[in-house]
Amino acid sequence: MNTKASYFATYLNINIILLIIIFSLSGYSQVNRSFVPTTINDFFLPGSQPNQSGTIDNPDFCDNCHGGYNLAVEPAYNWRGSMMAQAQRDPLYLACLAISNQDAPEAGDLCIRCHSPKGWLEGRSVPTYGSLLTAADRESVQCHFCHKMVAPTPLGVNPYPSDPQYVQDPPGGLGPTYTIDQTYLAIIQSTIPPNNSNGMYVVDNIDNRRGPYYNPPANHTAPYSPFHPDAKLCGTCHDVSNPVYQTIRDADGNIIGYEPNSFDAPALDFNTYEMFPIERTYSEWKVSAYNAPGGITGTYFGGNKPFVSTCQDCHMKDVTGKGCNKNGAPVRTDLPLHDLTGGNTFIPLLIDSVYPNESNDAALQAGILRALDMLQHAATLELTVQTEQQRAVVKVINETGHKLPSGYPEGRRIWLHLTASSSLTDESFESGHYDYATGYLDKNGAKVYEVKPGLSPGLAALIGLPPGESFHFVLNDTIYSDNRIPPRGFTNANFDSIQSPPVGYVYVDGQYWDTTAYLFSFEPDEISVNLYYQATSKEYIEFLRDENVTNDAGDRMYNLWNNNGKCPPELMNSISWSGVTRWTGAVSSFWNDPGNWDNDLPNAQINAVIMPGTVNQPVVNASGNCNHLVVEDNATLTIAANSTLIVHGQVVLKGTQQSAGSIGNMKNLDRINQ
Repeated sequence: MNTKASYFATYLNINIILLIIIFSLSGYSQVNRSFVPTTINDFFLPGSQPNQSGTIDNPDFCDNCHGGYNLAVEPAYNWRGSMMAQAQRDPLYLACLAISNQDAPEAGDLCIRCHSPKGWLEGRSVPTYGSLLTAADRESVQCHFCHKMVAPTPLGVNPYPSDPQYVQDPPGGLGPTYTIDQTYLAIIQSTIPPNNSNGMYVVDNIDNRRGPYYNPPANHTAPYSPFHPDAKLCGTCHDVSNPVYQTIRDADGNIIGYEPNSFDAPALDFNTYEMFPIERTYSEWKVSAYNAPGGITGTYFGGNKPFVSTCQDCHMKDVTGKGCNKNGAPVRTDLPLHDLTGGNTFIPLLIDSVYPNESNDAALQAGILRALDMLQHAATLELTVQTEQQRAVVKVINETGHKLPSGYPEGRRIWLHLTASSSLTDESFESGHYDYATGYLDKNGAKVYEVKPGLSPGLAALIGLPPGESFHFVLNDTIYSDNRIPPRGFTNANFDSIQSPPVGYVYVDGQYWDTTAYLFSFEPDEISVNLYYQATSKEYIEFLRDENVTNDAGDRMYNLWNNNGKCPPELMNSISWSGVTRWTGAVSSFWNDPGNWDNDLPNAQINAVIMPGTVNQPVVNASGNCNHLVVEDNATLTIAANSTLIVHGQVVLKGTQQSAGSIGNMKNLDRINQ
C-alpha cells in the first residue's frame, strides 16, 4: 500500500481499544454523541499568557502618524484593507468557531488566540464563543500586537548571532534589543514556546514598538528587530496544530497516526510536529526553495526586491515611500507595504454587514483588488494539444512559496475548468463546470486541488459521527487526501517531516507543478482552460448552517453567502488553443486576406469555418488551403474558375459551395443539405 495513502492506516487498526479506554475514563457519555470532553486546559499553549503583555493600543492611535498621507504606501490604510484587520469580524470564522466549541468545548480559545490577540492577551477569550470580546478586540491582528512581538528564544540564547545591530545599543536608545527581549523572556521563562506556531506568541509587557529599522527617527521607542522581517514571525499563526492529539510513531520515528491526550490537561509536547496538523503554510515555505539567502528570482512578487525569500517579501512587498506622515521622515525604497495580502476576495465584502461602521469600505475594496492580483499571479498554465490523438494536457505551475492552495483546509479549493469543441462534428466536452446560480461544482472527472481531513473509523464510532472526510476540523484525526501542488524545492522527505505530504496523490521530488490529461471522443479544434480559486464551498457553508445548534452564526453566514453571489470563484489564470478560424468577411471576399478571418488564415493545421450573415462571402481565387472545411447553414463558398481549395481533412457542407474550380486532396466529402 502507498505509504502516503495509508498515512494513518496503522492507527485505525491498533488504537481503537486505546481510544475507548481514554474516552471511558474521561467520563465521556453517549448522551453527547458529537462532543469530546475537553476543557480550557486541553488548549493551554506556552507563550505570553493573559495579562502578561500589558495593554494593546487601538490602531486608531497608530493612525495619527502612520495614516492619512499616502494611501498607496501608508501602513494604516493598507492594513485596514487586509483580512488581518478583519480576522475576528470574519463571519465564516465565527460560524466555524461555533461548531468548534460545540464539538470540543473551549476549543475556541485556540482560535481566538490568533483572530483576536488583544482580546486573548487581555483576558477576554473566555467564554470561548467570544461573547466578551469588544470592538477594539475585533481590530484583530493589529499594529501594537505585532510590533511588540518577541522572538521565542531560550534565555541566554541569541537567535540572530550574525546580526550585530541586534546586540548594539543605538544612540539615545534603551539598550540593545537583545537585552530588551531577554528582559521580557525572563518574566515568562516557564512558558517560552519551543517554536513559532499555534498562536504561541511572545508579546512584550512594555510599550517597545519593534521594527525592521535600526535607530529610526520615531516619536516612540522603536527597538531594531530582526524578528519582524523574519518568516518565523508569520509562522506564529500560520502553522496550526490541534493540541488535543499527539502523534503515534513507529520504532523508526515515522508518524503512523494520532491519539487524544488525557483530557482536562495540556498537550504532552508543544512541538508543532507532535500534534495533529491543521495548517502548515509556514512549514511548507520553510522546506521550500524560497527559504534560501537568494530566494527565487524573476517572480511577480516582492515589489522593489530583486528576489523573494520570506513570507513578508510576497505578502508585505517592498515599496518606495515614507513610513509615517512626519516632516523629515525618510523616503525608503524598502518600505514594507502593510497590505498583508492573501487570496480572499469574498469575505471582505461581508464585513460591514456583520459589524457596521467598524471597517473602512474603501480600504477593503482596495484589498480585494490586491488579493485578486495576487491570485492572478499565483499559478501559470501550459496547454499541450494533440488533435489526432484527441487529447490535451494541462500543466499548472505553482508560483507561490507554499502549497497551492495553502492554509485553512475547509472549503478552500482550486480547480481546472476545461471546455473543448469541434466545429466539424458540433461535439463538445466540459470538465469542472461550476453553477453560479447554485454554487455547485461538478467534481465528476474534474481536477480539484484541495486537502480533505476527516475522522478515523475508530474515533467516528465513539463520537457518533460518520467516518471519512469531515468538516469537523477540531475533531479530525486523519488526512484522507491532499493533492495540493507543492512549491519549488519540494521533496517528499521534507514534507513528510512537516506533516504535509501528498496523500492519495504522487508528486516526485523537485516537482512544483501538476499535469492533467483530458481525452475526448472527437478531434477538438477549440479548447479553453480556466483555473479558478474559491475561498469557501457550498458544502462547507451548508455544513456550518446545518450543524449549528448554538447560535445564529451558521444561518447568518449562509444568508450572507446566498445573498452575495455564493462566493463566486475567482479566475486565477486562463489559456486557450484554437485550431480553427472563422470567416468574417470584414475586408472583402478574398479568401487569402487575413483580415477576413477571426484567427488569421486557415492552413494545413487550421480548420476553416464559413459563417453566414457576413457582408462578404468568401471566394477562392487562384488557391487556398485548410485542414477541415465547414460551410455553415446559409453560408456560401465560391471557388472561382481555374482555382483550387486544398482541404487536408474533411469537408462538411451545410450551406452552399459554388464551384467553377475544384476542392482537392480532401479525405471525405459530407454533403449536407445541398
